[in-house]
Amino acid sequence: MCITLAVAENPKTGRHRPMFRSLLCAPIPRDGLPIPTFRVIHHSGSLVPPSKLILRGSLFLTEAAVALLVPRYLLLTGPPPVRSSYLKMADDSSSLGLERAPPATGIVTEKSPFPILFLIPAATFLLWCLYEELYSPLRKYPGPFFGRWTRLWYMYWNWTGNSQLQLERLHNKYGPIVRITPYIIDVDIPEIIQTVFSTKGNWLKTPWYHGSSALVNNQIVLNLFSQTNPKQHAKERKPIAKFYSPSATAALEPHIDSVIKKLCQDLERRFINVPDDKREFDLGQWILFYTWDVTGAVTFSKPFGYLDKGFDFDGVLHAADKAQDYFVVIGAMPFLDRVFDKNPVYRVGPPGFNTSTGISIQRLQDRYTGADKEYHNPDIPDFLDRFIAAKNDDPENVSDPQIISWLMVNMIAGSDTTAITIRSALYFSLSNPKVWSRLNDEIRSKRFQERGMVPPAYKEVRAIPYVDAVVREALRVLPGVSMSMERYVPAGGFTLPNGDYLPGGTIIGVSPYITNRNQSVFGVGADAFRPERWLRDEVGGETEESFQSRLTLMNKADLSFGGGSRSCIGKNLGLFQSYKVLATLITLYDIELSEKADWKVICSWFPRQEGLRVRMRRRS
Repeated sequence: MCITLAVAENPKTGRHRPMFRSLLCAPIPRDGLPIPTFRVIHHSGSLVPPSKLILRGSLFLTEAAVALLVPRYLLLTGPPPVRSSYLKMADDSSSLGLERAPPATGIVTEKSPFPILFLIPAATFLLWCLYEELYSPLRKYPGPFFGRWTRLWYMYWNWTGNSQLQLERLHNKYGPIVRITPYIIDVDIPEIIQTVFSTKGNWLKTPWYHGSSALVNNQIVLNLFSQTNPKQHAKERKPIAKFYSPSATAALEPHIDSVIKKLCQDLERRFINVPDDKREFDLGQWILFYTWDVTGAVTFSKPFGYLDKGFDFDGVLHAADKAQDYFVVIGAMPFLDRVFDKNPVYRVGPPGFNTSTGISIQRLQDRYTGADKEYHNPDIPDFLDRFIAAKNDDPENVSDPQIISWLMVNMIAGSDTTAITIRSALYFSLSNPKVWSRLNDEIRSKRFQERGMVPPAYKEVRAIPYVDAVVREALRVLPGVSMSMERYVPAGGFTLPNGDYLPGGTIIGVSPYITNRNQSVFGVGADAFRPERWLRDEVGGETEESFQSRLTLMNKADLSFGGGSRSCIGKNLGLFQSYKVLATLITLYDIELSEKADWKVICSWFPRQEGLRVRMRRRS
């Protein structure tokens, strides 16, 4: 049996539009199910050539699939009258090359029409995926099979917490360009990093980042991180960028020193000046308490109290982790964020930051009314002082809600990434006796304790070459963001170094975790933690000129703090905390890794390390 579909021609475009009703009017014999094939005729009776049947953007293929794949008895409860103006039935076996199926028994031919509600969308989706794959400019690039058809594969790996390892395996298997979803390629090409992450800002962020925004009074409010409009981002960042400069960060050093002293006091009280069987503990957890309390001190002149209480007493740290987990999963299909978290009816997203928001609002009110005089010293300014000054300087563009937004970015974005760097520097150094020995020797040779400089001044610690190398290597091996950072190719397209052309609108992803292991930049053994790669190899005869050339190459490929106009605004603050606390701990204590240490990395937007279990004792 052949089903002949009538079509009408658009006189302007010359394309043929199928008459969908013709599919629903084909009477099917009661004695069995035919195996239908298609041929298409013009409404005038002439045969339409196959070349005219590929109608991009039309529903022709979908309708054809319904006729071919969906038995007639699923469409109608009974045979309707034949509409000869739409359909002709032909029992022409010579033209079909097919035989009628043998009679079937026991088949119910009168079925409910409701399955069509599922079958048509399913067929439409499958055929759309097929069309997208056939005509995709990314079709040539290798990648996982399911990644070619759906983002669900990508969402799944983000959910597992091992996405950075999976991405590394894919690049090892397929090379520098991997297609990870139907519309995204992940690239490991250091030469294009300065272009993709440039200060021009013409490579726009994708909707991936919108998941970190907030819903306030049924309005989606973007922050410095989730804002994808470069002009709006520049407008929001410009008033406060100067507050994060190296000199401005140095003015906050007294706040950082007070928290470092508090950390040492609590570690000694809880884990050092105690019986031997109670000395083993998770130093990584206390590093997180330290970075969050530093954030409270530099932002409000008052730590949040995690060191004092010794646990996540208000649930903010847990909420931050869950928010990151939600962000990376929902980012694979950004439209789901509006469905789950940003809908005005019922929210099923991650835990909210009501506690952090409440703290920000209360501290702002206290500053206005002078209720924080007990702990706030105007001679040692904090970020809240600076944000209020920005409002006073430009009241038309800076409001109290804008100040709250800036405070929230400080609270949520800065603490975790700094803790990641410190934990990595400690764990990887402790795991390598040679590195740990040299790091201890170089720090203790400065005699900070004997000189009464504990915590040591940042500028002195930063001047120790090997300390700088250890921190930079920790950032390289496990950057604060290990996920693929997505950008749109700008209008006009882009040509890759290999000559491949990518049209505008293509999504390119670049993962710092992957590019930081590129051997053409970081040398053979880029997977290993080796701080010496940031130093001149004098023993090997490397000249200063060669070293500077190599260092420049590594710096250009370094995405540990992002790049270009969207680089991390709190970079200097994070480095201050990292260098100072690392030097302080090594100056005052002997630290050894516990045999029970079970280092584990969960890759969320910020990778979370677990298992930095140590034993510490005070140096004599």
